[in-house]
Amino acid sequence: MMKRRQILYFGLGVAASCLAPSVQGQKVVPLSLTWLGHLSFFFQDGKRRILSHPFKSLGCTRGLPTPQRDSDLVMVSSSLLDEGFIDNIPDSVPILKQPGSYNLLGINFQGIRMAHDRVQGRRFGFNVAWRWQQAGLGILHLGGAAAPFLPEERILMGRPDILIVPVGGGAKAYDPQAAREAVMALSPKITIPVHYRSAQADPDNCDLQPLGDFLSLFPTISPTLLKTNTMTLTKGDLPQTMKIMVFREPESKNAPAKQVPPKRS
Repeated sequence: MMKRRQILYFGLGVAASCLAPSVQGQKVVPLSLTWLGHLSFFFQDGKRRILSHPFKSLGCTRGLPTPQRDSDLVMVSSSLLDEGFIDNIPDSVPILKQPGSYNLLGINFQGIRMAHDRVQGRRFGFNVAWRWQQAGLGILHLGGAAAPFLPEERILMGRPDILIVPVGGGAKAYDPQAAREAVMALSPKITIPVHYRSAQADPDNCDLQPLGDFLSLFPTISPTLLKTNTMTLTKGDLPQTMKIMVFREPESKNAPAKQVPPKRS
């Protein structure tokens, strides 16, 4: 078996190559984001394909197919099975899983080390939040963030165009109130809530709260409910004021998922 290619640190600053626009000639290439469930996304602009946070189907991800996409790069935030299941990833595909700065695919990825629990990492270790720019859009995926930002973490995060934030709580990620505080501190253009109780979750083995508990904390913002689990946009599509985008739940292993509008209190 081919030995997995090692990812090396390049010692680059956040603002280095990540600012290169994604263009083919003079045409801006849009970014396609597909939510695969829980924390997992598939990002594609032109020929660059990035898979994030593949999981094993059990507990809170029961009923969802384990994410498998032809990818040029995979990123995870820890080795936990619900956000870092890489057994099915080909050995030839680079995997980012440690904090640091990496230059791959013409993109600079900044991995930011954070506690994965509320006791300074003593229970679940550490989470890696990932920041990068793709198709001219600044993306910050907080992974399984659980603790408030430290000053040095906040500096590295900057102000993202797109923020992907866990909101369902449990023992190893933000609860709705902590997620709201993170959103307000980062002030993104688009917020995408993830890591909440889905329709397919195992009721006996999932400690996450429903999405509505997070949305209720933004009484003046009406969430945009997408009809699919995919969104395509360019820099010019970004709103002037923050929008909360709710993706349709991915199809389960057995039947299409039903879109149930989240409850607002």
